[in-house]
Amino acid sequence: MLESNEKRLLIEDMRPRVTPAEWKARVDLAACYRLMALYEMSDMGANHVSLRVPGEPDAFLINPYGMLYEEITASSLVKIDHDGNILEKPSYGDFDFGVNRAGFVIHSAIHRASPKTDCVIHTHTWPGMAVSSLACGLLPLTQTSMRFARISYHEFQGVALNLEEQASLVADLGTNNAMILRNHGLLTVGDTIGEAFNAMHRLELSCKTQLAAMACNTRLNAVPDAVVQATWNQYQPGTRRPYGVMEWPALLRQLDRLDPSYAT
Repeated sequence: MLESNEKRLLIEDMRPRVTPAEWKARVDLAACYRLMALYEMSDMGANHVSLRVPGEPDAFLINPYGMLYEEITASSLVKIDHDGNILEKPSYGDFDFGVNRAGFVIHSAIHRASPKTDCVIHTHTWPGMAVSSLACGLLPLTQTSMRFARISYHEFQGVALNLEEQASLVADLGTNNAMILRNHGLLTVGDTIGEAFNAMHRLELSCKTQLAAMACNTRLNAVPDAVVQATWNQYQPGTRRPYGVMEWPALLRQLDRLDPSYAT
């Protein structure tokens, strides 16, 4: 039984306040947060997934700082601009959530620099953080990890609170869709939310398999560089359909079976 003084999370329904296109984006982003939790890629209320608002190139949606990924709903998301100003957020009942500054610094840098990039995902998973701390970085040990044979790296500069770091974040990412933040975690981007989630799921799997192989304390089987580069090329947009096209609808169906409340 709830105590009489217990705070309640009562989120205002945002559907009457947003366009149909923004509502769809909110549902997709809430789904991504739930999927990050389901696939064990969350860090309580830390880290972030952001999605550009359709028709508003200078605005994106991000999580309210203080909610768990498994709690996120379409209505709970906060809309901010590239300067960190809150443009729209619901009433949260007894709470008043804002936006984590590190999330704003990292995500706004990429959204502003790359108008085509609609989604940015950043994680602090134990496999990602472990590989980010290895001098060798991510090794092309498996077919999956060869997709990231030319992954970007960004050197650690402390907690990402300073706007001065934005330029180097953008420069280090370059034209890649994935980056290892040294001594920190992982980051992926995509033209769609399904594409960014696919990249993060595969990058996370690559980190897990590398750590598992290295833990066996035996010689690793290296693949010739020519084969690695040819495999990398097979994963590129020019040689295959965009990532997420097939998986994203199936992932939404999975959530609908488990708990459809993300879409409220």
